[in-house]
Amino acid sequence: MGSVSISPVHLILGEDPFLADRARQGVIAEIRGQSTDGASLPVTEMRAGDVQSGELAELLSPSLFGEDRVVVLTNMDEAGAEPADLVLRAALDPAPGIYMVIIHSGKGRTKAMVPKLSKIASVQRADKLKERERPAWVQQEFRSQGVKVTPDVVHALLEGVGSDLRELASAVSQLVADTGGDVTVEKVRAYYVGVAEVSGFDIADLACAGQVSKAVASTRRALQLGIGPVSLAAALSMKVGQIARLYSTRGRIDSGSLARELGMAPFIVEKVAKQARTWSGEAVSDAVILMADLDAAVKGQSGDIEFAIESAVRKVAELARR
Repeated sequence: MGSVSISPVHLILGEDPFLADRARQGVIAEIRGQSTDGASLPVTEMRAGDVQSGELAELLSPSLFGEDRVVVLTNMDEAGAEPADLVLRAALDPAPGIYMVIIHSGKGRTKAMVPKLSKIASVQRADKLKERERPAWVQQEFRSQGVKVTPDVVHALLEGVGSDLRELASAVSQLVADTGGDVTVEKVRAYYVGVAEVSGFDIADLACAGQVSKAVASTRRALQLGIGPVSLAAALSMKVGQIARLYSTRGRIDSGSLARELGMAPFIVEKVAKQARTWSGEAVSDAVILMADLDAAVKGQSGDIEFAIESAVRKVAELARR
């Protein structure tokens, strides 16, 4: 059985999905840290509006063998009256070994249960931030990673990345990791200012030149602005294909005949040939295989296409540096 020092009922209250998800992960990590089951602790997540009362009753009942269990109920504001009543009764008297994590926007048809839950649960807020609150939030993100930055760094980051908290958190992590914590305005601008205008071909160029951080930042920004993963994947695959073809012609300097042979413009041959000379044969082979995997992913064989393209960009950039 887990330690009794942690509350068996947790309420994550607010409308920001990123903050709610982060709070959920934090609560589960805390429970796992104090449970003898540790990493093997079973976690069941269900959308409260979709769950049937019988199914919920079974989940919230004590285990036959006394193991701990975490039940995460999302979108509690969309639940019907019967499941909401069942959750509230279970929260008032949780079964031994059952940890409940209830995610509620604070609104909706079950908002009347929030004050009652708040009295018995450990509450974490996940409210949407106002614009004036974002700079302090970004400062705190840096502090949580042991880095102190000046207000102009925060301003530059908000200017370059935008207001999406998930994007901002990712940008902070990347900057801290890539700069060793020495984050300056110049470095933020080098990463993010002007990224909004990049195309898939720009991203492919950055990746194949081994500029890992800029390539990944550009990819994230392009996706955020609505550039399709399929077009980004096509540009990256084309560039890798060009490098593969020109790698095998290393030593030949007649760009005109090469251009005719490969069906490429002479200036592209010269540019890509120069880049291909910095690649190793093994890296080229790995990149070609990676593009085949990416092609399968964008054709629906991957659950998260955006993750697949970002991962591919990062891996190509890393291969370019081998």
